Amino acid sequence: MNSCTKNISLPIDPNSEKSSNSSISIKNLYNGDLIFVGAQIEELSGAINRVTQISEKRNYDHIGLIEITNDSIFVLHAAPFGGSQREEINHFYHSQTEKNNKIVIYRLKAEFQHTIPDAIITAKSMLGKSYNWEYILNDETLYCSDFIERSFRKDSIFELIPMNFTNPKTGKIDDFWIEFYRKKNLNVPQDEPGTNPNQLAESEKLQEIGSLLILKK
Repeated sequence: MNSCTKNISLPIDPNSEKSSNSSISIKNLYNGDLIFVGAQIEELSGAINRVTQISEKRNYDHIGLIEITNDSIFVLHAAPFGGSQREEINHFYHSQTEKNNKIVIYRLKAEFQHTIPDAIITAKSMLGKSYNWEYILNDETLYCSDFIERSFRKDSIFELIPMNFTNPKTGKIDDFWIEFYRKKNLNVPQDEPGTNPNQLAESEKLQEIGSLLILKK
């Protein structure tokens, strides 16, 4: 057990204000926080962000849910490697930042904090499911934002939206996704229901807390 996950102190006020440009430490995390991973420019990460980015300020391609226990912090998330899993936060953080990805924490506003215990229970009930490489909703495989939306579905925190695979620069289906689905012998699921990290980050039920900084021991 990494020593920095012990004797965790939690912020008293889940609605405490933070600058979106500020850095926070592991001690500032709150049970039920959402952890977002910044998108890369190329390959799958870039392709996801290219067709889902809503604002210049936010460009994410992954999301997880923070669970805090007596002596540890975990990230509950659905990832390409390992599927739906419960990952110790230091391992999660350093595996992401080795790729120079920015890690940003968001928090449910005070009036929605009561939904967190059930969301964590639901998230843990989905652990072990395989990753959904087709990004077409089903009950057996999950992708990251699908995992989070389902975790909070009981309380309607997030919503399904029509998926978009259109490149905003061309107004046409992005070439990456045409080839991606061609290899799977599938049509691009344009306008099928789904979610994405950038959409969830724009929710008015969330507030951005700051960038997470965890130093290596």
